Amino acid sequence: MNKLSERCSAYTLPQEGMAKGIYPYHRCISSKQDTEVIMEGRRVLMFGSNSYLGLTSHPKVIEAAVRATKQYGSGCAGSRYLNGTLDIHRALEHDLAEFTGKQDAMIFSTGFQSNLGVLSCITGREDYIVCDELDHASIVDGRRLSFSKPMKFRHNDMASLEKTLQRCESDALKLVVVDGVFSMEGDLADLPGIVALKDRYNCCIMVDEAHGLGVMGDHGRGVCNHFGLTDQVELIMGTFSKSLAAIGGFVAADFEIINWIRHHSRPYIFSASPTPAATAAAHAALNIMKEEPERIDRLWEITNYALTCFRQLGFEIGNTSTPIIPLYIRDFDKTFAITRMLYDEGVFVNPVIPPACAPEDTLIRFSLMATHTRQQVDEAAEKLVKCFKACQLL
Repeated sequence: MNKLSERCSAYTLPQEGMAKGIYPYHRCISSKQDTEVIMEGRRVLMFGSNSYLGLTSHPKVIEAAVRATKQYGSGCAGSRYLNGTLDIHRALEHDLAEFTGKQDAMIFSTGFQSNLGVLSCITGREDYIVCDELDHASIVDGRRLSFSKPMKFRHNDMASLEKTLQRCESDALKLVVVDGVFSMEGDLADLPGIVALKDRYNCCIMVDEAHGLGVMGDHGRGVCNHFGLTDQVELIMGTFSKSLAAIGGFVAADFEIINWIRHHSRPYIFSASPTPAATAAAHAALNIMKEEPERIDRLWEITNYALTCFRQLGFEIGNTSTPIIPLYIRDFDKTFAITRMLYDEGVFVNPVIPPACAPEDTLIRFSLMATHTRQQVDEAAEKLVKCFKACQLL
């Protein structure tokens, strides 16, 4: 056995989980992503999806993807730099810039790639990238690819952020990067607090709106819009794989910033461009967001119902105020056990363990769509209570 095989063969955690019957990953779905899905031949309530507006099965989104595939084919066979730029790419970028309140936008093939592509090139060796300790993995990896000096501060702690900024060279470029909605905890970034420090320490701000777009703000414009601080944020990033019902990502900013990223971002320059189907589906979803604000109203109605329900039942849900509801377990083995028990009861949720959270903060991530009903939430809550009590947690 060679060195590589020897090293990889020593990793047996997945096999151990499978042997115990608690391995929760890579379960096959044989239906559309909806509030109920078919897994292993049976109906399962889906509370593990990021399709906040429930648009993945919307007829207009599906029709747009099919129409684009018929016109442009299945792929572009090249990067945006060379033969991969389509007129529908340009049209979507124009509308995303307008929607987010910025001068220009550029799209990437995935949301993860968007953060990699921006953070790896936007600052230099003498600059700083300052991150919240709970920022998404794509921000962490983008920061690692950058030649800039990495800094981080305690989650949503403005005193910690200020001390971090004080350690930076005063004349250097300092980019503060945060999730608008934190993807596991469901709480909002303290954007007003960050903006209050902006002028004092001469820094710039980037907000990852992956879980804010379609959820927060006017017609789902995001957390920056929700706080009325869009003009104070230099870069707004977003993804298509949540509310926009496709796959891909984007960044929006002033013309000069986007021009720099377009000509320096290696993940953008050296990757094949987003497929026609994904581009058209995201654009159709964006239009639905603008034309049907009642979807967001329904999302908040079911979110507030679920938040009240879980608090009354005694679950520990932290500081969430969004459709992402963490149900804290704080025990590695019990997190997997409860996930399996819920699946057997017909409820799909996501277990969250390190590195997605601290070891002492393991949780189940319960996420909502605008298309969920109160009856579905009630059914899930009843089964959650049963499983938590079985593990002596409630």
